[in-house]
Amino acid sequence: MSRFFHFREAEMATLRTRVYIDGYNLYYGCLRKTPYKWLDLVELFGKHILPSILHRTAPHAPASRMVLDHCAIRYFTAPIVPRAAKGTDSVASQLQYHRALATNDRISITSGYYSLSKSNQYVVDAADPDKDPRECGKITVWKLEEKQSDVNLALSLYDDAINCRELDQLVVVTNDTDIAPALELIRRKANHLIIGLVIPTRRDDNNPMKKERQPNGELRKHAHWVRKHIALEELAASQLPRVIPGKNKDATKPISWYARPDLLQAAMIAAKPIKPKPRDFFQWADTHNPYLRNQRPIDLLEHDAGAALVMAYIEQYIRDHIPTDANLT
Repeated sequence: MSRFFHFREAEMATLRTRVYIDGYNLYYGCLRKTPYKWLDLVELFGKHILPSILHRTAPHAPASRMVLDHCAIRYFTAPIVPRAAKGTDSVASQLQYHRALATNDRISITSGYYSLSKSNQYVVDAADPDKDPRECGKITVWKLEEKQSDVNLALSLYDDAINCRELDQLVVVTNDTDIAPALELIRRKANHLIIGLVIPTRRDDNNPMKKERQPNGELRKHAHWVRKHIALEELAASQLPRVIPGKNKDATKPISWYARPDLLQAAMIAAKPIKPKPRDFFQWADTHNPYLRNQRPIDLLEHDAGAALVMAYIEQYIRDHIPTDANLT
């Protein structure tokens, strides 16, 4: 059995891979309204996405083994415009995440920008929704557009395809048709490369009837393989540590990126007499607690019933131990 395994392993084609991520598409397709925004991109693609792909370089060949290049991830994004931010901490939260990614030398970040301007747009006629736009009135609206990210991704993709001879495979994470011309050109100019496509949309394993966003036809026809979703369990298993040490400043997961920031903040406030520093609170919250059915407080704080147990424990502990003992056990 051992000899057969090693023989099959030797037969497998190894595809040295680089991943190109449209940050906007990934966020709105997979991460928005989830507690998984603090995402470890290298972990997600290296340990979950790529190993799940069964691609053969020839009809009867074994499935290829896909390994990330040292420069594993190229991430394309744009800083949030403060005037258009939906959350009060959106700008700061994005900055923390970009700072966390920047500590990993296997990830490169390329930033475009958002354009915010006033624009006259046609209004759909409520009485006749099918009326042609030219027959409808106009109003002035704010128009927010991401600029350069798609162009930056396409240029980087093509440049690597032509110049990086050490690569065997390029994987694109987007569902934006603007990338299609670059993929078509790469198929013609660098046809030795495998092109993979990952559609950044969630598959909810708890709701199998939930529809996935369909792969863009223009993109799909230029890819050798397509993965049509990213599972929630894969996102959950690919989270960064809460604090990422940096050269000048640490990157810390924003409170608003947890499952229930309201419950978490309430517990942090309640525990201040005994755990005044966030670092101390999270060290306690991340540890399995024998007084809480051996569960971690941080997990219990993801839902109301669990939070009630945590709050009751904190309050009882304070009553029993303050001021003689200031350490939760």
